Amino acid sequence: MISAQAWQDAQILWDFHQMHHEPRPCSVAIGLGSHDLGVADVTVHLYQRGMAPLIVFTGATSRTTADRMPRGEAVHYRERALALGVPDSAVLVEPRARNTGENIRYSRALLETVGVDVMSVLLVSKPYEERRAYATARKEWPEVEFVSASAPMMFEDYVDSIKDVRLVIDMLVGALQRLLIYPAQGFMVELPIPEHVSRAYERLCHEGFTSRLVSTSTLS
Repeated sequence: MISAQAWQDAQILWDFHQMHHEPRPCSVAIGLGSHDLGVADVTVHLYQRGMAPLIVFTGATSRTTADRMPRGEAVHYRERALALGVPDSAVLVEPRARNTGENIRYSRALLETVGVDVMSVLLVSKPYEERRAYATARKEWPEVEFVSASAPMMFEDYVDSIKDVRLVIDMLVGALQRLLIYPAQGFMVELPIPEHVSRAYERLCHEGFTSRLVSTSTLS
């Protein structure tokens, strides 16, 4: 049973993790690989709205996706895009990245290789990873403007789609921890975290929503 306070705190983190950017036309859309094919769907929808002339899907496999996406996250995303009507010529695949930093670095290298002049990127992720992806992308590719996007889902609807509220809250907490500790490690730029968000995070940690935290001892 999730307490009313924990649910309220999770909602605070959910809202904070989203950048609330208004989608606008960009040089390219980059869909970050994960277990969630919805990221591919959102990327395709934005492409079909004319928000980007080209899509890059990036991602290898992980323990979470090896069974569900055996050919690699980016490859499965591309297959989804083609099934939804995107022409083959409009989709590039970056199949090696295993974390967000590599997603950005390898996508950048791929676009440079094929000669795409990138001024702005529509960065598509899961809803609760928007801010983390944005902070990482700003670190890895500072001269480019990033516009964040994800599925326009309410917190309750996302929980219903995952069917595991504790796991979702754990993921929200883990994503917030990385925003706190990764800038000092050089993995992302530092973004301000309001006090009420920090307090919600601390309460959820105290309540035991910690399965997605990284050990800070391994980072020192």
